[in-house]
Parts: sequence; C-alpha cells; structure tokens
Amino acid sequence: MTVRNVVTFTSSQFNTSEPKPYFINPGCFGDDVAQWLIGQLKGQGVEADEEPGQEDWGWYLTYRANGQTHRFLLAFRPADSTGTGNWIGWVERAGAVRALLGSSKTSIDPLAAEAVHQVLSRSPLIEHVQWHLQRDFDHGNEEAGQPSP
Repeated sequence: MTVRNVVTFTSSQFNTSEPKPYFINPGCFGDDVAQWLIGQLKGQGVEADEEPGQEDWGWYLTYRANGQTHRFLLAFRPADSTGTGNWIGWVERAGAVRALLGSSKTSIDPLAAEAVHQVLSRSPLIEHVQWHLQRDFDHGNEEAGQPSP
C-alpha cells in the first residue's frame, strides 16, 4: 500500500522568525512544533521520544506506531521575509539499515501517518493540512494533495 507520507500545513502559532542560539542554521525553525507534536502524540497514547532531534534543515521526532519505529521530519518553508509560509513534514521508517537500503520511505505503516494526521487535523492551531505522495511532492505536484494520508 502506498501511503501519503508528506504533509504540508500552516500555523501562525509557532516560531518562524526568531532564530535561537541552539539552531544549527539560522532558519532551522521547528523545535517548538516538534516538541508540541511529541506532547500531542503522547496524549493520544502513542509512544514517542522525549525530545526532538535537529538536523541542518530542520527537526525530527521519533515515535512508534503499530510496534514499528518511525520518524516525523519537519521543516519550515518561508514564502517571504515576513515569516509567512508553511510547514513540510514527512513520515519515514526509522533505522540506519533502512536508510542505506532506501526503504525508509517505502515501508511506512499507514498508522504512523494516521497518528500524525490525527494530531494535525484535530488541532485548532493547525490549518490547511494536505497529504502528498512522496513522488508527487518531489516532482512539485502539490496540487495532488489530499486532506488525509
């Protein structure tokens, strides 16, 4: 089964303009979104790590769905210098071997995407949730997005 594993959404509730001293890069926003997502997932009974991790492009959090470890990776895509734009997230299966074999994006449990979707779609802080197939998103076809994974 092919899972829509890429999600875009908007929110004005999270930091998109003030770089923090601990950011790897000045525009590496998303620490507050990732921390919020961890709390929301745990509130749904989903097992998740306590803290998000940071990369040079954004943030990630690790959680378990249906007994399998997944990561939700998150980055802010600014539309202009005012801080407006949208968030991009994608669900992957966790594990170094999976990454080396290229299967981190193809062996996603649908429940992993659904767990994130439930958090995003139920929150009044989040708007314009759209889920995309990885191949469509990678080819710039965001119009093919759907409201659920």
